[in-house]
Amino acid sequence: MELIPRPYGHPDVVALTRDVQAHYSQLYGGSGDESLVEVADFEAPTGHFVVGYLEGVPVAMGGWRRLGDRPGLPSPDSAEIKRMYVVPSAQGRGLSRLVLAELEASARSAGIDWLVLETGQPQTSAIKLYRSSGYTEVDGLPYGHYVDEPDAVHLGKLLG
Repeated sequence: MELIPRPYGHPDVVALTRDVQAHYSQLYGGSGDESLVEVADFEAPTGHFVVGYLEGVPVAMGGWRRLGDRPGLPSPDSAEIKRMYVVPSAQGRGLSRLVLAELEASARSAGIDWLVLETGQPQTSAIKLYRSSGYTEVDGLPYGHYVDEPDAVHLGKLLG
């Protein structure tokens, strides 16, 4: 898979986001992920976003955005992983691990020392990926859009 940095408003990102939002709507009901995401969140130096391509076809994506110095976060240099997704036809090939490795490496290079994220209990594959990659429970209050949701899972990892 070829990973290419893309602006969050890029047509491939928009199409993949539409796909993942449809998936979330089926999984959770409602309109999908309701957390606010801005194009500027993923522009350097505040963030980074990549799209993964197989034979020129966009099949995976993910990004991180700085959270700033907020009380309760593990560090003032924390960032949040957002919009990790692999299309169903490309799942099971380890592509999410490649995207996650790129996000961790680019965050580390940008001076981020912690990555945090929110996911939901129904997303068992995502939870398994993150836990097997060293992510552990963190307090979601400082950054979590879904802090009051009973199925929300808040994970984080110290980048070393």
